[in-house]
Amino acid sequence: MNASWLRAGIVMAGLLGVCGPALSEDAAPSKQSSGKVMVQYAPNTIHYNYSPDHAKQSWLVGAEYIWTNRWLVGFSYFNNSFDQQCQFIYGGHSWKLYGSEARHLYFKIGAGVLIGYRDPYENKIPFNNNGVGPGVIPGLGYQHDRFNVQVNILGTAGLMVTVGYDLFP
Repeated sequence: MNASWLRAGIVMAGLLGVCGPALSEDAAPSKQSSGKVMVQYAPNTIHYNYSPDHAKQSWLVGAEYIWTNRWLVGFSYFNNSFDQQCQFIYGGHSWKLYGSEARHLYFKIGAGVLIGYRDPYENKIPFNNNGVGPGVIPGLGYQHDRFNVQVNILGTAGLMVTVGYDLFP
């Protein structure tokens, strides 16, 4: 694995997560908690096109730290569509689209580093360098108190539905 790509991705995800809240207009300190920890799980992936190379199950487990101003950092460990164990280290932001603070529709985007797409499937993510490449994952979700359901768009490959729970709201 090319260590310089890995270092660059970790730095990018860290900068988005640490510096992002400072750049936000509503980054002023709050008397409430500074954020929350959300864990998530996806049991499978919905592919746009079937391939006999696809794994029987493409699952995901992950965690995010989300500041009160909706900036976030996260880590996901998943079995990709080709039965390879992978990771996604990312930073991003979430926007409340409609509803109250406790129950609302939201849009979220995460950008960072995908690790683990190796031969013969290294061309399944763009700019892959020895199993390490950039990733951008947009999602649309619904938050209901401490629970959420989210649909993530996996580029031209498919969709992944995750369920999440806020551990420390």
